[in-house]
Amino acid sequence: MTLRMTWRNLWRRKRRTLITAATVAGGVFVAVTFTGSGDYAYTNMINTSAAMGYGQVTVEAGGYRDSPTLAHRVAGAERAAARLRRLDGVAHAAPRIQGHAMFASAAKSVGGMFMALDPRQESPEFNLFLRALTEGEMFTGTDGRGVVVGEKMAQTLNLRLGKKLVYTTTAAHGELVSEVGRVVGMFKTGVDEIDGSFALIPIGMMRAALHYEPEDATLVAVYIRDYRDAEAMRGRVAAGVPGGGRAVYTWRDTQPEMASLIAVDSGMNYLSQILVGLLISAGILNTMFMSVIERRREFGVMLAVGLSPARLFGMILLEAAWIGLLGLLLGVIVTTPVYMYMAETGLDLSVFVEPGADVGGVLVDPVMKFRLFPESAAGIMLGVFAMTLLAGIYPAWRAARARPVESLQTL
Repeated sequence: MTLRMTWRNLWRRKRRTLITAATVAGGVFVAVTFTGSGDYAYTNMINTSAAMGYGQVTVEAGGYRDSPTLAHRVAGAERAAARLRRLDGVAHAAPRIQGHAMFASAAKSVGGMFMALDPRQESPEFNLFLRALTEGEMFTGTDGRGVVVGEKMAQTLNLRLGKKLVYTTTAAHGELVSEVGRVVGMFKTGVDEIDGSFALIPIGMMRAALHYEPEDATLVAVYIRDYRDAEAMRGRVAAGVPGGGRAVYTWRDTQPEMASLIAVDSGMNYLSQILVGLLISAGILNTMFMSVIERRREFGVMLAVGLSPARLFGMILLEAAWIGLLGLLLGVIVTTPVYMYMAETGLDLSVFVEPGADVGGVLVDPVMKFRLFPESAAGIMLGVFAMTLLAGIYPAWRAARARPVESLQTL
């Protein structure tokens, strides 16, 4: 009975009810816009960064963080990667050797970094450089002399496919070692710093040059199915790689600059949503308060005939709940087609993004898209509904504490 009464009360002022519900729907739309764009941007940045070498979780030799030299290595990295690939929640794991080197051609030389890998354990899904190949192809073996370089490095060193490239680095025991490779492919990530100073080398060739054991590597990159589980997976990965002298890190440790930016941006995102929510709550509060004032005589009669203040308080809150539910339904109807378009197509903002703009070495995606995690969608619904209920508390309290004699006086 009370549910039907409060529902009918709302439609006594249809325009006011629809405007208030539209305000709630606007809150849903704004929250989906902020949260959806943030979820997509953060996921894209973290997964793209992971595909550039470290994964979302990284197994390294102890002490490598403090002194990142090639003397620190993970013994038995191949076996460790094989074990980690069998863990639930791990999509892939690959051993890699990363370090600094000097690259030289017959024309010039340039300092940079290399990543030595086994192409048989790599795929475009987990390796950005394979997706970014523009010329030639990836080397096929682990012991060959094929080298894949960035386009900008090729321009600087005057390299073409088939040309020789000399790379010099420091071996495990501190001595300088040099090897000769032949360019078999080129990539372009769009980040000038990477395209101008990064090269891919067969891991077997690099192990021999550095005097590593056959299965040694400087790290094992672990790719998990959901980057948000990185902290939980850290412990499982550590347990899955027995033996001392190893450290396990998450993307927050290996990419601190990007992690800091995401933390600041997400904080500002939530703050903006709170401010918008307060404005929307103020609008709902004003509308409901005006409704309570207009119905003062009605409430006086109800209190005079025996309705308790608590029941009246509950009725007003129930009206706020109906408005919240109606607003959520309207918000879903309005937001769904926009969300579907933004999730599949997105909005191209390339005119506002400088070409080659990056964050921590990760190219900024100029296309704005939406992605909502299930818990984010549930949080939006609960948050907007709670906001509507909170906005109805004060009007309900004012109505419940009114004196029947004063309320029945002619206004």
